[in-house]
Amino acid sequence: MTNRLAAEFIGTALLLIGVVGSGIMAEALAGGNVAVALLANAIATGCVLYVGITILGPISGAHFNPAVTLAFALRRDIAPGEAIAFVVTQIVAGIIGVWMAHAMFDLSILQLSTTDRTGPPLWFAEIVATFGLVFVILGGLRHRPDAVPTLVALYITGAYWFTASTSFANPAVTIARSFSDTFAGIFPAHAPAFIACQLIGATIAVWAGRSVFR
Repeated sequence: MTNRLAAEFIGTALLLIGVVGSGIMAEALAGGNVAVALLANAIATGCVLYVGITILGPISGAHFNPAVTLAFALRRDIAPGEAIAFVVTQIVAGIIGVWMAHAMFDLSILQLSTTDRTGPPLWFAEIVATFGLVFVILGGLRHRPDAVPTLVALYITGAYWFTASTSFANPAVTIARSFSDTFAGIFPAHAPAFIACQLIGATIAVWAGRSVFR
């Protein structure tokens, strides 16, 4: 269990370093072109996910995401106590990952985001994004377990672009990004609605997966 939690901690922290760090770098180099910045942010996030899932998946399953852990708990693939430990580890690791990204770019470590991300279209986008992520994972595990790192990386890279919310799809990521007033941030008061929608999307995906991936 210690190794599994360590894997979740390292993987989630690296994910947030990738998300926030690439957002800071992209915004600095894109010259105000938001599309270029988002593309760089999406590619970097997909790359970090692929590497993290590949090397840490055999240890912890490489959830890095409370919504994914919820899905496996609903499927009874992980015990409730283990799931709670995973979620707490993911949240703490995500925040620390954000602080590490700030430190690398010589920014104030402690921040709160001022970026507005709210409204029914974005909430629905988070349901769709998280449903898709969990559904892809369940389908990959059923048919091509070896391809899960690639499937997740490609899905998230694409979902940055085809969802109105830029596909947070992860409660730990959402919480952590509320502590960064940078390109990837979200205003803290807007995070709870995102998280609720992510959990809804994950739950629907488990139900759909049971029907489709028998």
